Amino acid sequence: MRPLLSAAAVLLLLPPSGLLDPTLASLRVFPYRPAAKFCYALPVDPNRRYLLRPTFFYGPSSTAPPVFDLIVDGTFWTAVDTADDILAGSASHYEAVFPARGRNLTFCLGVNPDYTDSGPFINALQVIQLHDSVYNATDFTGSAMGLIARTKFGSTGDVERYPDDSFDRYWQPFPDSKHAVSSTHNVTSADFWNLPPPDVFNTALVAEQNAPLVLQWPPISLQNGSYYVSLYFADTLANSSRTLDVNINDYQFYEGTVTSAGLSVFATQWILSGLTRVILTSKSVLPPLINAGEVFGIFPIGRLTITRDALAMESMKRSLQNIPDDWIGDPCMPHGYAWTGVTCQEGQNENIRVISLNFSSMGISGSLSPDIANLTALTDISFANNSLSGTIPDLINLGKLQRLYLNDNKLNGKIAQTLGTIQPLRELFLQGNELGGAVPQNLLNKTGLTSNQPMKSAPEENFVRKVAKMEPESLATTHATMGYRNCNRNLSPEAGQGTRLTNKSLNIRRKTTMCKLEEYEA
Repeated sequence: MRPLLSAAAVLLLLPPSGLLDPTLASLRVFPYRPAAKFCYALPVDPNRRYLLRPTFFYGPSSTAPPVFDLIVDGTFWTAVDTADDILAGSASHYEAVFPARGRNLTFCLGVNPDYTDSGPFINALQVIQLHDSVYNATDFTGSAMGLIARTKFGSTGDVERYPDDSFDRYWQPFPDSKHAVSSTHNVTSADFWNLPPPDVFNTALVAEQNAPLVLQWPPISLQNGSYYVSLYFADTLANSSRTLDVNINDYQFYEGTVTSAGLSVFATQWILSGLTRVILTSKSVLPPLINAGEVFGIFPIGRLTITRDALAMESMKRSLQNIPDDWIGDPCMPHGYAWTGVTCQEGQNENIRVISLNFSSMGISGSLSPDIANLTALTDISFANNSLSGTIPDLINLGKLQRLYLNDNKLNGKIAQTLGTIQPLRELFLQGNELGGAVPQNLLNKTGLTSNQPMKSAPEENFVRKVAKMEPESLATTHATMGYRNCNRNLSPEAGQGTRLTNKSLNIRRKTTMCKLEEYEA
């Protein structure tokens, strides 16, 4: 059985005539949420190549189908626009070849804020592992290929698929009654790197005697760029051969002999732009011919979030519940499609780093994974107003952290002294938890405090309600229920020891002026 992942059905359609697959009678529609991506995580063998073929059929509707993005492993592939196919009553098939860069390959539908106006949808997705020889001339360490055209010349009727094609490729017809011929002798496809099915050689276009064969193919205008072009030839006469010259847009692509055993000629970085003209001329008595061809656009694979950050985010995801449904795939890429609540930035050596986590008031529960401390580029963390339990991990490795909002959860345990060693930290909100023990002395004595307001997205309850001047000696008896602003005062060693932190207990922010203590109403 061919590997086929069919999207779960939430809408049922009356199967229109002419569809290639009965799975198109149903489709899955995802919510409309700008900049969100909805992904399938596909288990794969690392370092292998995979053919991906999603299929889309919107069905009868009074509204136009949405336009949306396809994303694979953090790389933007293409925008899906099925409007023309819907008018023709047909499904839309997209196809690309991607390398596996890990044990999972993520295929995503993206809601592009610029042009998507309703939820994206999908009917079916084929995921096919390719043989090592297929399209192997392409450098897949940094590139992927998107199908432009795969054509069987001289064929008529519908798209053709062949049971003996291990990769279930779709071959479009290219009718031409003036030049089409058929052939009955067999071609051994195992002799070709791309392993084309033998039946693609049973039709051909053959030029008239003493005349060139001129084709506009692919039949669409192409953007200026690099393309993979593969042409297939086999003499239609048994035990025969002919010599021909092939030019693409007036540049010689191939000159040589074609026999009945067959031949494939390919180029991995052929520059094309606009409409493409293929001209075949004879260099022998017999006229030139062509059986089939494939054209792929070559595009670069996007960078991924650095492994350290990606693994930390996955670990954090496993320790939490009720997380957003787009927390799948790469946390940062492509640009504009980071996980909900995650902000990323290109750092040194062009590394993609997670710099901010803002999950305030999302209804998240569970515990904070200690691996959050591996996100060493973080400047901001907010889990305010959720239902987190457990202890606060040691965050000493977060040397760039400026703001930490963990208020109004169910966290317990002690406040780690290492928080006071994070030099940039200037805003700390821990009230509304079940924390106990002493407030670390280095937090009380932390210098360079500022009166900056909390993060814009922090809940209103985090803001200062009352500001009072207090003498140093009063801090020892009131610190457990107050929010501190440290001004480098020398407190006694006993200050803050052994007192349980209660509701709305701690709010530490840097300040450059005189010491003030922020008092919160119970």
